[in-house]
Amino acid sequence: MMINQRPSKILRLPEVKDKVGLSRSSIYALMTKGDFPPSVRLGERSVGWFEDKIDQWLLERENKRKNK
Repeated sequence: MMINQRPSKILRLPEVKDKVGLSRSSIYALMTKGDFPPSVRLGERSVGWFEDKIDQWLLERENKRKNK
């Protein structure tokens, strides 16, 4: 039996910046270090991020902060 899952919404950079409270350069620096969800190519000059991956990243950051 297959379960139909709704695909995750794709957020563009301005939405990601608003959601996580980081600048473009901070997001890309974290991506380079492997500490931020990778972007997905949407076209020749556009990228986005899966909203569920951003939400998961935020939750992990919150859990790390609480456990310190």
